[in-house]
Amino acid sequence: MTPPIETLTKDSESQFVPIETPTKAPGSRQTSRPPLNERILSSMTRRSTAAHPWHDLEIGPGAPTVFNCVIEISKGSKVKYELDKKTGLIKVDRVLYSSVVYPHNYGFIPRTLCEDNDPLDVLVIMQEPVLPGCFLRAKAIGLMPMIDQGEKDDKIIAVCADDPEYRHYTDIKELPPHRLAEIRRFFEDYKKNENKEVAVNDFLPASKAYEAIQHSMDLYADYIVESLRR
Repeated sequence: MTPPIETLTKDSESQFVPIETPTKAPGSRQTSRPPLNERILSSMTRRSTAAHPWHDLEIGPGAPTVFNCVIEISKGSKVKYELDKKTGLIKVDRVLYSSVVYPHNYGFIPRTLCEDNDPLDVLVIMQEPVLPGCFLRAKAIGLMPMIDQGEKDDKIIAVCADDPEYRHYTDIKELPPHRLAEIRRFFEDYKKNENKEVAVNDFLPASKAYEAIQHSMDLYADYIVESLRR
């Protein structure tokens, strides 16, 4: 039976203090690590703050062309996950009411801000689904102007910058027309059974996507400055 790591004894003031009991064979090298119970108590009392994917993840030096993005919803999913702004966790918002699934990985660009007070949305075209909460490098190739229930809700269309099948794309016009038709149809239909109206306008080239990303980066920077002044 393995001897206990520690035993308790009383000192001169009748307080219990831990004494580490040797467990190694004679001649073995001693370590300078504190006793196990001290390490556990230290980890329990030490305060730590989790990183927030919207504010703590850098957008990347290549923005607005190549940027980091956080995936909220996997390709092929019918579950609408989204960022919980307060905690920074990915939460389940709802299961889609229509019989459709997300055609590509979907998420947001960190350190951006739009008029709806959300980070800028991005649809990332790549070979494989990505787990919610992961981040990857994406390259903007176009912009999908969209109106959701009367409010502007544009989406960046991008490809994964580290996917050998798609990283060479530079503009949305290089995609097959049917791929664009699928994307448009999904966003036109995915809220129909909720009696919510969504309108998708003509896709715009990569240059317009860069402008939209830069504008959202500027809005976010202004928001941070205003927050610091308060």
